[in-house]
Parts: sequence; C-alpha cells; structure tokens
Amino acid sequence: MIDTRVLVVGGGPGGYVCAIRAGQLGLDTTLVESGRLGGTCLTRGCIPSKALIQAASRFDALTRHVGDGHMGISLAAAPRFDLAQAVRWKDGIVERLSHGVAGLLKKAKVRVVYGHACFSDAKTCTVTRSDAPPLRIRAEHVVLATGSVAAPLPHLPYGPDVLSSTEALALTELPRRLVVVGAGYIGLELGIAFAKLGVEVSFVEAQARILPGYDAALVRPVEQWLRTHGIAVHVNTRALGIERRADGLHLSVQTGADPARTIACDKVLVAVGRRPCTQGWGLEQMAIDMNGPFVKIDARCHTSMRNVWAIGDLVGEPMLAHKASAQGEMVAEAIAGHRRAFDPVAIPAVCFTEPEIVAVGLTPEQAKAQGIAVVTGQFPLAANGRALTMDAGADGGFVRVTARADNHLVLGIHAVGAHASELSGEFAHALEMGAVLEDLAHTIHVHPTLGETVPEAALAALGRAIHI
Repeated sequence: MIDTRVLVVGGGPGGYVCAIRAGQLGLDTTLVESGRLGGTCLTRGCIPSKALIQAASRFDALTRHVGDGHMGISLAAAPRFDLAQAVRWKDGIVERLSHGVAGLLKKAKVRVVYGHACFSDAKTCTVTRSDAPPLRIRAEHVVLATGSVAAPLPHLPYGPDVLSSTEALALTELPRRLVVVGAGYIGLELGIAFAKLGVEVSFVEAQARILPGYDAALVRPVEQWLRTHGIAVHVNTRALGIERRADGLHLSVQTGADPARTIACDKVLVAVGRRPCTQGWGLEQMAIDMNGPFVKIDARCHTSMRNVWAIGDLVGEPMLAHKASAQGEMVAEAIAGHRRAFDPVAIPAVCFTEPEIVAVGLTPEQAKAQGIAVVTGQFPLAANGRALTMDAGADGGFVRVTARADNHLVLGIHAVGAHASELSGEFAHALEMGAVLEDLAHTIHVHPTLGETVPEAALAALGRAIHI
C-alpha cells in the first residue's frame, strides 16, 4: 500500500506535466503509467506523425531536384526512401523524449509506478504490474489523465489490413495503395505524408468536404494541393466494409444514394477521430458525473467527486496535447492551494497538412454568428519575401486577422501556408494579451520573416495595407 497526497493516472502530456508541477510545489506525488511515459502524443501520435511528415516532406523536396533541378540544385538520380530506417529514426526520437520525461519526473521527486490502475473507489486503486505484485495506492487527491483512443468503425474492425494511426506509424513497408477513411486533420496529415512517399492515396469522407472543422477559405489551398497531385477525394461518402478478393483488398463505399462501389487498396487507414479512454480502469466505481462521453468538470477541472480532478482528452474538445498540459499545470497549483482556473482566451490548433493550417480564436463567420460586427485583414504569403525565399509563396497561403469593428480587439488570427505552424504562438499570445489591431500593426517585426505577415494583415484590416 502506498499513501500519497496526489495520484496522477496517465503519463501523457497532461498527466506528466501535472505530476512534475505538483512535485515542484512540494506535494507527495505518485504517477501511474501503463505504457511508456509521454502518452499517445509522444509515443504514437503527435511526435511520431510529425517525424514521418518531416521525412516525407524532405523526400518530396529532394525529388524536385532530379533532372534539370530546382534552385540551381540538381540530382542525377531519384532519391530512395527506406520506411524501416525512417521508423527506427522516429523511434529514436520517441525514446529520447520519453527518457527526458522520466528524468524530469525524477528531478521533481515524483514516484512513478508502471502498471495498469483500476479504481475500487474514488481515492483507491490497485495497480497491476508485469514485473511485481499488485500495488494498492490510496490518495488524498486523484487526477485522471487517461487520454483517448482511436475511434473504431464497427464495420471496419482493426486488423492486419485495417489500421489506426498507431499501426500506420509503425509500418515498415509502404503499401502501394492506401485508402484513408476520414479526411479530418489526422487522416489528412498521414495521408498526405504517405502520398509524398509515392503511395497511391485516396480519401473517403462522410461529410461534404475535407477538414470540416476549419473554414472553407483555410481549406482551399489544401484542396488545391490534393488536386494538383492527383489524389482522389470522395466526399459525402461512407465506408461500408472491406472485401478480400483474389486480386486483393477492396473497400466498399457509397456516395449519397448512389449504388455501392469498391476502391482497390492494400491497406485502409481509419482516422475518424478519437474517443475518451473511460473503460477498463474503474471509472464506474468513482461516482463521477459525465458530460456525454466525457468526464464532467468545472472551471478548475474538478469533477463532481471531492478532490478528484480530470484533464485532457478525457474531459472534451479540443483534444489537444497543449490543452492537456495547461490543464495539468493548473490543477497541480489548485491542489496546492493557489487560486487558479482554466480560462484561456483561445486554444491554438494546427493541422500539419500541405500546406499547414493554424486556427486561433474566432473566424469572421463565428464572430458574426455571435452578433459581433468585425473587420478583417488578409495578407498573402506570395507577397512575403521570406516565404518566397523558402519556396513557400505559391500555395495560396495567407494570414487573416479578425477584430471587433468598434474597438479593434483581435478576436481571431488564422493562417494557411508552408511553415505557418511556427506562427501559432504569436497568434495565441496576441489574443491572450488582449491585443488590438494597432498593437499588431505597430509591433516591429524582423525582415525578412514570415512573422511580417501579421502586422501586414492588421494594417489591411485598418484599411492601410502597405505591401498589397
């Protein structure tokens, strides 16, 4: 039996940050993790996928230099790609980061227990361990950070040929043909990466367009990239099941009321979203109120049970690692007696497609739906010198600023374009600090950088654009 002040269940970006901060605050803290420290994001999600995307983009860029070349650089032969070697490189990054998390927890004097926790009541759990007898833990405060799992489709069960994002990132051989079911950000990020590596990729999306969570203007450059590269996108289309024939695998689909048809493929990647991990660890024994499939919390991430907290994907959208980390830090400080609440002005979101999309705050349409009169300013990356020197200005990308018409308070900043993700911090900072258009317009940015697009967009909203 271990008695601890704080018990954190789940070592992902929410759980381990919460445990580290609690340890820094002098709280006796125990973290239980059933797998590798870092959770889904580090071990089988964000970091592995960005590693694959980087490798695919590098390979794709090299192919442009074959023959006559590009930028004065030419290659006599096409580059070769070894997926198994790339996976080993990716695994090395994951291993290094996971060890880094372990070191940070040790530094903060957090007790780490590896095993599967199952609660018998709200404050007591038994941890089943593979290398030691079961361990009971009793805590004064419990922080639930169990994360999420890939949402399956009942008629497309996972198996050797039907993959979740986890299995797709662990492939050691490229399939010749890949069908991606779901054209949200996970499906598009991975599908585009595989397409850059020479895989014949098709997308099947049940809704009317790809990336339905982003406004149409932001999605348009991504749609253009897909068209330019001959990638089939089937919208308003449902995946019905798979058939194994003598000539290989076929995915049965139906578009609207049309007759069902099949798409030949070698693998199917199901990327229709994620659902909170609420099964298998005793949630039903804790008498906690739910909000649909998610754990219900208040502004401090406190549940309906005294001294039980929940963070991250378990508590609802947006299911993003940086949201979980922010909540984890806040909860640790709340347990330590600090006056804290989780009330960000905006939570930035990035879609690492080709090109990248950044969304922070309200779009013009969302603001108008709330009855807010707005002014907007948009600046094309094609007019930015740094973008052109990075060969990144021809993808239709732009930065757009949305502000209140009356007092110019910035409500949202959105962008689409190569390397746009690196601007997300500036966007979020502007909203969190309550910036107005004049703040953005009058802040001197380094030339030449992509960041110059921000004041340019603000100037456009003020009706006095300089470079367009």
